[in-house]
Amino acid sequence: MNNADKAIHLCSCNGTVSFDITRLTDALALDAPLDVGEQLCRRDAHTFAQLLGRAPEAIVGCTQESALLRELADDAGSASGVTFINLRDIAGRSARGADVQPALAAQLAMARLAEPAPVPAVSYESAGQLLIIGPAGAALGWAQRAQQQYGERLAINVLITANDRSELPVRRDYPVASGRNVSVAGWLGAFEVSWQRANAIDLDACVRCNACIDACPEGAIGYDYQVDAARCTGHRACASACRDIGAIDFAAIGAPRSETYDLVLDLSEPALLRIPHPPQGYLSPGRDPLEQSLALQQIASLVGEFEKPKFFTYKPSICAHSRNSKQGCNQCIDVCSTSAIRADGDGVFVEPHLCMGCGACATVCPTGAMRYAYPSASDVALRIKTALKAWRATGGHAPRILFHGETRGEELIALAGRHRGLPADVLPLAVHDVASVGLELMFAALSYGAAQCVILSQGDQPDAYAAATAAQIGIGRSVLAALGYPASALVAVTADDAATLTHALGAHPAAGVSCPPASFALPAEKRGALEFCLEHLVRHSPVKADVIALPAGAPFGAVNIDQAACTLCMSCVGACPASALMDGGERPALRFLERNCVQCGLCVNTCPENALSLEPRLLIGDAARRERVLNEAEPFHCIRCSAPFGTKQMIDAMTGKLAAHSMFAGGDALRRLQMCADCRVIDMMQSPGRETSVFDL
Repeated sequence: MNNADKAIHLCSCNGTVSFDITRLTDALALDAPLDVGEQLCRRDAHTFAQLLGRAPEAIVGCTQESALLRELADDAGSASGVTFINLRDIAGRSARGADVQPALAAQLAMARLAEPAPVPAVSYESAGQLLIIGPAGAALGWAQRAQQQYGERLAINVLITANDRSELPVRRDYPVASGRNVSVAGWLGAFEVSWQRANAIDLDACVRCNACIDACPEGAIGYDYQVDAARCTGHRACASACRDIGAIDFAAIGAPRSETYDLVLDLSEPALLRIPHPPQGYLSPGRDPLEQSLALQQIASLVGEFEKPKFFTYKPSICAHSRNSKQGCNQCIDVCSTSAIRADGDGVFVEPHLCMGCGACATVCPTGAMRYAYPSASDVALRIKTALKAWRATGGHAPRILFHGETRGEELIALAGRHRGLPADVLPLAVHDVASVGLELMFAALSYGAAQCVILSQGDQPDAYAAATAAQIGIGRSVLAALGYPASALVAVTADDAATLTHALGAHPAAGVSCPPASFALPAEKRGALEFCLEHLVRHSPVKADVIALPAGAPFGAVNIDQAACTLCMSCVGACPASALMDGGERPALRFLERNCVQCGLCVNTCPENALSLEPRLLIGDAARRERVLNEAEPFHCIRCSAPFGTKQMIDAMTGKLAAHSMFAGGDALRRLQMCADCRVIDMMQSPGRETSVFDL
């Protein structure tokens, strides 16, 4: 069922939230007035259950009591069709006397939208093979606890990376190995762990009979069943005592080994994987026993089959990563917090099992080759447009869009709403991760009538995300300021508590200037989306501009050329992923279409004459859509048939450089350089005796 067809159940929470039924009904274009209870979780619970029995698909304006209300929905047989939204704290509380109806209408309008179209799923399968890595005491201790608590669910394995003389368990309930130079790669259900053998005694083969301990005169072997290299004198009596078992081999120290596991509990300090967002199934809780206990509990829940959306799509044909081994754009690789993206020939490869859907790669991608798919920018833009339409229909003026994360961000906003109430002009809008909010969404919000875009992040956000958002805002502010809009229309704030968030929102008020709302639907293609938004903002701008200077790294700009150095070899044309540079067709010329240029730098890096340079800027209007000639040259005509080929400059340069070469000293070979390809072959066939042979060298 489409969410627009769902019944809406509102609760005034004991009369603390005011609903203007008439305004809300009109703003949402409902066929019947909204029904509002005062205590859905208490006095009105029976009525709520009866309503669910008649209309099992419903939107409920309360999340605080969702557990209780879901039980009522279960009893009514409609739990799967109920959506809960936090109206009271997100929209229903504000300063005394403030009108909260626009915020309530906007949240309800977004909740009534259909879910985004499904995308392919990424599957994981974990059978519970757990590897615990770390110092002997910690690794063995947590292995014992895991075996006791989760032995039926997890298959325990231990890799000791530091020997602290801890004794091995009396019972062999799980495999134990010792290793050094440990590396971990992979994801939930498919971890590849490699290490080198660290000791002469193979703990997995050792039967713990103590024969080696008795045989060693130096006492270099303890009940950890490892040889202490500092005390061992190399007489190898232990190896002789273990001859039948074969667990001791000094020559095997350093031998490589690798195994696959479903789950990894890394007790190393520092962690083996030091990236902002390690893969699912890998936990590194550090040395805190409480964190280690919580990590073990979490790991025990990661057994079975799991799915998540494939958050991205990738179009390699327009990727600006590289061409012909010349480096271009590396931004998606640099910003990825999970190390899911790597170079792959002229493009990149994204491992979907490692991708966690932050969307930062799509934000920084200049061409749109990397696109955020779930939800897409078009889906988010539709929510913005719908919310703003409902906001205005309820009589509200241009609000501030507050982009926030779905989980932590929403909890923080709810706490701010509970404590003091959000400012009445703030419209919170949840996204999976604020790193996915790029320039096209910021401009779309302003084009749809928002007065300001605020990006809310938390203090533990990866530095690369913060830098990417700051760069996007920097570009956007340059454009807005040149067009006469307030640069403060784009703001990023960081807050980890409600008081900080409230203060930050107060410190960045909207300037009160907004654009007339646009009617277009945001295209899925990034460059097209930016063009739509920019055209709308330019059309209604207080200041008219022909060209806007942009900071370095902006995805718009011109290519400048040193015509004296350019030979029109067209290497840049072949390197350009966006078709911004084109040849002249039948004439020797280099053409440029500025609207297509993404400033990736491939043309500059490819040019053998160093004749090109980049100029980040935004050209306004039709000038950006018109091709212009960067360089053209007089064509050279074949001396035999007069057909044009190449350029006079290039042929003259070639003959000048090769005239003194021994292979061209006779004149015929040099003369053939001045012929087209067909005439060159004909001349060689008609005058074979004059052709230089390899035997003449």
